[in-house]
Amino acid sequence: MTADPTMARIGQGVELNHGHGRREAARELFAQIWDEIGGEQGDPLHVCVLAHSMADVQDDVRQELMWDLRALAAVGSVTDERVAEAGVPLSVAGLYPSLHLNLSECYRKLGDLDRAREHLRQAQDRIGALGDDGYGRLIKDGLERIAAQLDASPPPSP
Repeated sequence: MTADPTMARIGQGVELNHGHGRREAARELFAQIWDEIGGEQGDPLHVCVLAHSMADVQDDVRQELMWDLRALAAVGSVTDERVAEAGVPLSVAGLYPSLHLNLSECYRKLGDLDRAREHLRQAQDRIGALGDDGYGRLIKDGLERIAAQLDASPPPSP
């Protein structure tokens, strides 16, 4: 259980999406929270986690990319102290692999394989920040999957 009420509400939206398959309900809740926190002007931790979660409920990959880029922009202003204060069981460094994984996937879907490979490399470079737990394995498995997909894609033209 998180000590931060906004993080708890974001968690409820994640559960709506991943636990109950209610993407639209999750998207509506995330939009409401986004307005309440002041959008990109809000607490960087809230902006990062909410934008990252909002990306997961988008139907259009360009919208997903926009939200993931917002999350990446916000994470640079998040501190380990703020993460701990909110009751999040990760360090700031542990947020980066998932952010870069999702960006890699977005760029792959859009056919921008150079950017997809760059974000995959950045995620792989930071994988050591993840623990050997369910979350860490989920991200590592995702990185292996996208690496295989990108290896199967034709290399960029010279």
